[in-house]
Amino acid sequence: MLDNQNETPLLRVDHIACTLDTDSGPIRVLEGIDFRLRPRTALGIVGESGAGKSMLIKAIMGITPNGMRVDGRIVFDGEDLLGLPRQKRSELLVRRVGMVFQNPMTSLNPFVRVGRQIEEAARAHLGLSKREARARAIELLGVVGIADPEDCYGYFPHHFSGGMKQRIMIAAALACKPDLLIADEATTALDVTVQKEVLDLLQALQRERQMSMIIVSHNLAIVAGRTDELLVLYGGHIVEYGRTDAVFRNPRHHYTAALLSAMPRMDQPAHTKLATIPGAPPSLSAERKGCPFAPRCGAAETVCHEDMPAMTEGEESGHRFACHFPVGAEDGLAVSHARAERAE
Repeated sequence: MLDNQNETPLLRVDHIACTLDTDSGPIRVLEGIDFRLRPRTALGIVGESGAGKSMLIKAIMGITPNGMRVDGRIVFDGEDLLGLPRQKRSELLVRRVGMVFQNPMTSLNPFVRVGRQIEEAARAHLGLSKREARARAIELLGVVGIADPEDCYGYFPHHFSGGMKQRIMIAAALACKPDLLIADEATTALDVTVQKEVLDLLQALQRERQMSMIIVSHNLAIVAGRTDELLVLYGGHIVEYGRTDAVFRNPRHHYTAALLSAMPRMDQPAHTKLATIPGAPPSLSAERKGCPFAPRCGAAETVCHEDMPAMTEGEESGHRFACHFPVGAEDGLAVSHARAERAE
């Protein structure tokens, strides 16, 4: 339950647009992105591959590809990140934002002992001595569930399984005691059982350490029960945004409802065919007109193909969606199931 609605946001993103200039013309990866992340709050960012999830995180962290132009404002604890010199921005983010990337196998340096990799940021940005940094690294290895942390401090990454490597990445992300922890598809490369262990660990750490957290995923099941708020991206636009329980209970955008209908449910008979969303995500290089989901939406009318809908406030405070013909509270999933059946 959120109890910090009136607090100053730790992170504020205003009208962010990311454009990549290419020889064949500009590619608009993100457009009009607005959201707030309050202290001690967990935010889920979901959408299909190509929706713009990871690019949004890269824009926040200042690691977008060469040639990418970022417009708008990104304010972290009162600091306008886009207005800071590159070096100062990097130092601020490394010190106060912990990042857990998608693939631990490629995120760790195979030639450096894991303890050294965990303590590197703490020594550089917190001024810890070698002894203090070593103690911090061993402590964090224990915190994330690595057995015999003193021995494991001196091991190389290849001594660990994929799940253990991801725990080591989490330890490295916590080294500077961040105010914000970002997990960008952090469990995609892991099997289902290990995924749950890592996600439960992230949730426990976020609550114990009173951090804010962003979980990026294409899987709605991952953010359910682990986030306070949910942001749904499609085609580089926010299509729905609100409290996670409100979005799950009453999806108003047809894309959100379709994603929910595609999730397996315990009350379904065995071997029930999962619903799918017909069509394919939009090309980012194509000229944009109207709602990006309109070509795949069974409820779309002419106006949907011509005019991008504005964000509309729902019945519950803070629940917003961009749809000309929103899904009703009582028939949200039914509409999605009907559209999936027509597509078959």
